[in-house]
Amino acid sequence: MSEEEPQRFEEIIDTLEELVRALEGGELPLEEALRLYERGVGLARKGHTLLEGAERRVEELQRALAEPPS
Repeated sequence: MSEEEPQRFEEIIDTLEELVRALEGGELPLEEALRLYERGVGLARKGHTLLEGAERRVEELQRALAEPPS
């Protein structure tokens, strides 16, 4: 599992899936499990922020399309 922080939403999801698999394996020492969990929380927040930004962009495009042409 790469420690490089993903930038794209799809990469974040892939990394989160890897983290979940590692945590569900149940064979990690407690400190490592906590580190991975903390990383997962940070990535989940980042993914949520990216989704909110995409949602705002879609809403802006929909408003622009709904406006009558000048």
